[in-house]
Amino acid sequence: MDTLKGAKMNANYAPQSITPPLWLLAELTYKCPLHCVFCYNPLNYAQNSHELTTAQWVDVMQQARKLGAAQLGFSGGEPLQRPDLEELVEEGSRLGYYTNLITSGVGLTEPRIARMKEAGLDHIQLSFQDSTKEMNDFLSSTKTFDLKMRVAKLIKQYDYPMVLNVVLHRHNLDHVGRIIQMADDMGVEYLELANTQYYGWGLVNRAQLLPDREQLVRAEAVVNDYREKFGHKMRIFFVVPDYFETRPKACMNGWASVFLGIAPDGSALPCHAAKTLPGIEFPNVTEHSLQHIWYDSDAFNKYRGDGWMKEPCRSCPEKDKDFGGCRCQALALTGDASNADPVCDKSPFHQTLQDIVAAAQSKPTVTSSDKPIVFRTDANSRALSGLAATGQFDPE
Repeated sequence: MDTLKGAKMNANYAPQSITPPLWLLAELTYKCPLHCVFCYNPLNYAQNSHELTTAQWVDVMQQARKLGAAQLGFSGGEPLQRPDLEELVEEGSRLGYYTNLITSGVGLTEPRIARMKEAGLDHIQLSFQDSTKEMNDFLSSTKTFDLKMRVAKLIKQYDYPMVLNVVLHRHNLDHVGRIIQMADDMGVEYLELANTQYYGWGLVNRAQLLPDREQLVRAEAVVNDYREKFGHKMRIFFVVPDYFETRPKACMNGWASVFLGIAPDGSALPCHAAKTLPGIEFPNVTEHSLQHIWYDSDAFNKYRGDGWMKEPCRSCPEKDKDFGGCRCQALALTGDASNADPVCDKSPFHQTLQDIVAAAQSKPTVTSSDKPIVFRTDANSRALSGLAATGQFDPE
């Protein structure tokens, strides 16, 4: 099965220039007790219930380590839904990875964190939805705020660096000062304020979540004030949403450049949202070696290099910096993944993005809009999958 095909697909890309993956993300499961409105899991996750076994995950970790991967993230869904998580953490530590648990905190009891500490887990990233119980619990459609507070104390108790992630959007951008203050009260060392990226469930809910420019400017000013106040006491990362930029981000540092994601069913992906791209058959670790997947598969060579690029990207002097931007965003906004990312003001589709931002500008700061929020649930996943199959699904 592991025949050389992909390198031929992109004729302008030299296979010998492919560097090994550095970051392995193990998406252990799509199961999750939360129902976040901005989840990046695929809309049809409810149709994908198959999960790799413990032995298969161990094999993936061993293969990736041999390729050169150094950082290992455990995510989902909620990775704590897997009863073998501690065993996988221990194997990752034994192999020499720097291990990171990305979690909502639901399921992280003291016995489990004690076992993971003993197993060698290096890092825990805890997510909150807001600084208030009401908004945190609304956005995840769960009653989890108090639980998350208890988990935050456990993380400190077990001497982990306190790393907090809060996804920002129209409903909580104006709370950013309170969020930072909450983080300080919790003893957070690293706070990531990650504005929503519009893929997956975030794209479905874009009309509800996209802020206006004034909100973003106010929030960034508040963040900068707190940065001066705290100095090195707490590092605050503020990730501006792509929609308000004029140059695209170097998505994943380029397609299949450093990141290797493995979905719960074993599908290998060059980015979190790659399954949204049509016409690409992503290889599965149960059928192919990681060596073949990374170096030789059609999917991983599809957008490597610049041979696939259209104008204006092909002749752009910045193409080695931004790699044409995000393929999933190009698809979502233009219908063609090979187009220039519309974030770029050189893109012929940049006006499409400006129109979307302008529409958000005309709405009240907090809006119910004509379209209700769609929570990430199994029922909604099945419904959206059905609409997509009939061509009736439109994120707007």
